[in-house]
Formats: sequence, structure tokens, C-alpha cells
Amino acid sequence: MPATEESGDEALYVLTAVLLTPAQFPSVLGDDYPEACAALGLEPYETGYGLVLGQDGGGARWTVVTDDVSLVACAIATWDCGMEYALAIDDRTVVASLPGWPLAVAVAAPGIPAPHDPAPGAELGADASRAPLTPPDSERWGPAQRRLGADEIALQWAIWREQVDSDVTFVAPGEKPHGGVRRVLEEARGYLASPPPAGRIRSAFASGDARTLRADGPGWSMVARTDDIAFVLLDDAPGEVLPVGRGPELPELLTALDRLAVRPH
Repeated sequence: MPATEESGDEALYVLTAVLLTPAQFPSVLGDDYPEACAALGLEPYETGYGLVLGQDGGGARWTVVTDDVSLVACAIATWDCGMEYALAIDDRTVVASLPGWPLAVAVAAPGIPAPHDPAPGAELGADASRAPLTPPDSERWGPAQRRLGADEIALQWAIWREQVDSDVTFVAPGEKPHGGVRRVLEEARGYLASPPPAGRIRSAFASGDARTLRADGPGWSMVARTDDIAFVLLDDAPGEVLPVGRGPELPELLTALDRLAVRPH
């Protein structure tokens, strides 16, 4: 489990950590890596950052940004295996300490006050003058919720795939595709001629030779497997998940997008 680390004269009770790199970043922050960095006031360096979420001794929420990406990646991998890892950040690698959390965290540090935003002017070795970070409102639909929905489909691909007829086609005979889907496919094809910012197309291992492909754009997200269909989510279609069958066009598009995608190291 996450453990305590010291930051200057303050203790940070680490609850969780995530990566902020071109290939892996919290989708709630943006459609691509530079946008996600901008949401935190960070420069989009290619090597990326680690985000450590925790509480100080008074229970206040803090997000500590470190440029020691390998340390955070090691901690996450160890926790994912159910093992303990005491994540101790060297103060020299701390880029920023930001009040609040950009993500919802379901746990709290024992023995200290419940999680709350730092008081104005409070510090954990850094400036707390900016408004505290907050997770997206789960009661409304918008870009962050759309991207979170795409994340969930990528994680639960088999469950979502079972809900779609196996013979779904790219465009059903005699029909035109959903207007929003048509726009998404056209914009995705546009990426082939004009590559988008880093992280707007990401590729991760699926099974066998297949990849799970994630692409985002203004108002849309697409999740696909290179050997299967795709799902599209739109800002202007709250909560709706639109399947896109293989047909004659999708396989070639997905293969081309995968060649442009960034991948975890």
C-alpha cells in the first residue's frame, strides 16, 4: 500500500499515484498530453511526470508533481501486484505541490482529519495560491466525463463488446452513419495527414497481436481494438456509446492510427 513520504518539514501521506506522460495520463485532464499538462500548469516535457496524491498531517489534499517518472512507475507497478512500496520522493525531483486532487480518491490516510482542501495560503513546501484541483462532477456530462467513459470501455472491453451484434457493419446497407460518428471518422483520418499533439492517439497491449487504440479530438473519444470494432463517445450525445463496425474502411484506419500512436515504454 502507499506510504508516507517527507517533503521538507511536512509529511505527505501518500494515497495513490498516476503517470503523466505522452502515453499515459489521466484522461480527465485533457484530450492530449499537452492539454493535460496545461491543466496543471506544467510544461509538456517529453519525459513526463509522476503525480502523487496524498494528505498532509492536517488532512489537506495535495498533488505532488515529480519528474522522477521511473520511481512513480515502479511504485504503481508494485501496488498493482498487491505488494507494499514506500514511495519516497526526493525533494530535488519535486516540480510542484498543488492543492487538491484532480482525480477522485476513495481512500484516506488513517489517524488524521478527513480529506479537505488546504486553507488559503497553506503550503506543503509550495505555493497554494491557486484554486484547489477537483475531480470532475459525476452528475454532469462533458469532455471529462466523455473521456472517463472511454477509459471504462477500454478497461472493460469484453463486457461492452458482448452488447454489440457480431455482424455490426461499418455502414449498414442503405444507411448513412450517425452524423457524429461520420465527423469523428473524418477527423481521425485527418490525423493521418496532419499528426495531432502527443497523446491524442495512444496504443496499449490488448491480446495476441492486437492493440487497444484510443483516439480523442474536439468533442469526441474513440476506443477500438485493431482486430475488432470501435466505440465512439460524443460531448453532444450524453451517456451514449456508438459502435462502429469493421466493414471495409475501419481496419485500415485503425492500423494507420496505431502507427501514429504513442505507446508506454
